[in-house]
Amino acid sequence: MIDKPGVDERLLAAEVAAAWAVDVTDLVFLPLGLDGHAWAYRVDTSDGRRYFLKLRRGEFAPAAVVLPGFLRAQGVRQVVAPIHRPTGGAGHGFGDYRLLLYPFHDGGSLWGRGLTDRQWIEYGEFLGRLHAVAPTTDIAAVLPVETYRSDAGERLRMLGAQAAASETLGGFWERYGAALHRLSDVVEDLASRVPRGRHVICHADIHPGNLIADGDGPLHVVDWDGPILAPRERDLMFVHSRDFGDHPMDARRAELFRRGYGPVEPDPTLLSYYRSERHLDDAAVFLSSILDSGASPESRANDLHWLTRIAETVAHPAYVA
Repeated sequence: MIDKPGVDERLLAAEVAAAWAVDVTDLVFLPLGLDGHAWAYRVDTSDGRRYFLKLRRGEFAPAAVVLPGFLRAQGVRQVVAPIHRPTGGAGHGFGDYRLLLYPFHDGGSLWGRGLTDRQWIEYGEFLGRLHAVAPTTDIAAVLPVETYRSDAGERLRMLGAQAAASETLGGFWERYGAALHRLSDVVEDLASRVPRGRHVICHADIHPGNLIADGDGPLHVVDWDGPILAPRERDLMFVHSRDFGDHPMDARRAELFRRGYGPVEPDPTLLSYYRSERHLDDAAVFLSSILDSGASPESRANDLHWLTRIAETVAHPAYVA
């Protein structure tokens, strides 16, 4: 989020220092992500180390806490897992918030600069390994299972009247509201026709913005907040769609990805469902965030930028789910 959470950062730094037994020298807010209930900080310590702190209002999903460590234990080395406290457990409470601390990796996300040839191959290798991991009974018990029942359309319909009457969104809704409602119908139709594929562990948000790398260095996969048991197309949608990242897959990158992942022929109906549902869900999230009376003008402007980008995509005559 662009807006800071309403917490005393001195108390937060002291809490992190006590919980993870580190000598915190600086706490730097990072305006990252689109989750309205989560915030990020960089934690600097006296021994020169850096950590990534995630602060969430309410509880983290159980899978977000335990799955990354399980995957690393299975040899999926790209996974960035939370650090356990000396007293045990990864999560820690801070008033109405929960904290997770991670290793900090330099280089930034690959959304804007794209992946190198070597990284496209590793991207495929990572997803191939992830989709091949068999969950234990304990891990399967904390992972949501795909149902193809999205509530994004209902959320969009509830927000439509507010958007139409909003000074900020009135013009936007007049131009794009009908296209977003049509998208809701498309999602419902696709959900009724998708084949029920074999379920694997999916990251569920594996776009280049959640791939961290320093130059041509190894990939680090972050943001394990919403993993799910679903068909592999749940993740492959981000690879095959052109909507995620500024340097999407082309024929050459597809060949590099297959070199890492192996032969793959994703089901087109599943890919269409996941692409359309993601657009619809993001649109509902951004509408809600912009209509939030507590949002800053900067946050609203940022969210409106991304919302308009989605709306222009789905309203284009050539849009094919």
